[in-house]
Amino acid sequence: MSPESAITIGRHALEITFMVSAPLLLAALVTGLIVSIFQAATQINEMTLSFIPKLLIMFAVMVLAGPWMLSVMMDYVQRLYANIPWLTTG
Repeated sequence: MSPESAITIGRHALEITFMVSAPLLLAALVTGLIVSIFQAATQINEMTLSFIPKLLIMFAVMVLAGPWMLSVMMDYVQRLYANIPWLTTG
């Protein structure tokens, strides 16, 4: 395997990782922001208040976006395995 092909495989793996994790991370970010604004408005200073809403929202996003995430990862792995014969050792 040449260094260029290793770098290409790593770059594609990082792109897939970012693409698959983005919905969950954005949902957690938005939920945390909304809960923080609510806490600032009501002057509730409870650190664990944002945990349950984030957990529920991330579960809902996982249920909704899970099939898409799984298909993206499966497509990447299938393409990776299909290209193994063309990865030369020299």
